[in-house]
Amino acid sequence: MANATVALFLVLVLLVGGVFLQIFLSKKNSKWFGLILPAITFLYSLLMVLGLAVYDGMNGREIFILIASTFLLSNIPTIVLLGIYFGCREKMKLRAELEKMSIQDLK
Repeated sequence: MANATVALFLVLVLLVGGVFLQIFLSKKNSKWFGLILPAITFLYSLLMVLGLAVYDGMNGREIFILIASTFLLSNIPTIVLLGIYFGCREKMKLRAELEKMSIQDLK
């Protein structure tokens, strides 16, 4: 029971740390830093799809469903990280426009 609690706590720390790292990287001036973690999770999802085992008894429909569901489920972190990225970039864009408007008002 104690091992499960420690493992759950470590997973939670890693998830929260990943979200904060994504926010930090998304707020950088270069837009490419914020795309590092989503690219890593997308490549991992492709690796998961390529690592699937297909059995002889499976027909084409079952194989397609297996590949599609694995791809969609493994891309949930990618979608979340991209949402954080676009949210942070939109805030930065709005803040820059407000600064530009306030500078023009001062002139």
